[in-house]
Amino acid sequence: MKNIVGVRFKKLGKIYFFNPKYLRVKKGDKVIVETAQGEEYGEVVIPNRYVEDEKIIEPLKKVVRLANHRDNKRFEECRKIEKEAYKLCQKKIKEHKLEMQLTDVECKFDDSKMLFFFIADGRIDFRDLVKELAAVYKTRIELRQIGVRDEVKRIGGNGVCGRELCCCTFLSDFDAVTIKMAKEQNISLNPSKISGNCGRLMCCLKYESEVYEEKLSRLPEIGEKVKTPDGVGEVESVETLKEIVRVKIKDGEEYFYKKYNADEITRDSKVVGGEKNGI
Repeated sequence: MKNIVGVRFKKLGKIYFFNPKYLRVKKGDKVIVETAQGEEYGEVVIPNRYVEDEKIIEPLKKVVRLANHRDNKRFEECRKIEKEAYKLCQKKIKEHKLEMQLTDVECKFDDSKMLFFFIADGRIDFRDLVKELAAVYKTRIELRQIGVRDEVKRIGGNGVCGRELCCCTFLSDFDAVTIKMAKEQNISLNPSKISGNCGRLMCCLKYESEVYEEKLSRLPEIGEKVKTPDGVGEVESVETLKEIVRVKIKDGEEYFYKKYNADEITRDSKVVGGEKNGI
């Protein structure tokens, strides 16, 4: 078991684990930690706790210290520099007539570099822009292209459900979302119904995807022949989460419909080649 703390560098950023050594910290404490890019200022979101060794990716970086008055002052200076740099960079983008949209600026706590985040449709030649920014701020300048999901996360807003966007409240990473997930959940494939504010497929389609996949693997498809306690029939509809199947059964010249639990029916092995026409 290892003693760890969870630290977040941005309001909705990813949580990273650090070795607190002898320090005892509380949720909300500001700390200075070691990172691959130098010292960073962050907020504790997970106080001291012990976790199993296999859940930790070694080596863990260390918590250097609790943030002091000088650290807090430096952090506020960084925020001020970021606001000024944002305005300047926007002005330079217009002067160079670059087809890009600036979204955010990040000034590193140890003044090692400044990051400028932007979105664009294609590749942008921003070499002259970097030179001019470096001449002003006398530090290393990096421009990073991001996606529209990251931009919406920064802006914020509400989804069609009426709640604040998931990416603005608890999502720290964007998982892959596919149209297959919407099909499995029997959701309308109308783009306006399954697209989020970013124009991409809604992240919430991912939440129940594994449950639907597991249940659908045990349920028959619509149109498939099945054996029921009342005879052989054809599947008309499936309620996936309840695992209830509606079957059409022929009795003489008439058909009748009945719902069965999935464990009450079996696929009809006599049907050759998955025939789905007639009963």
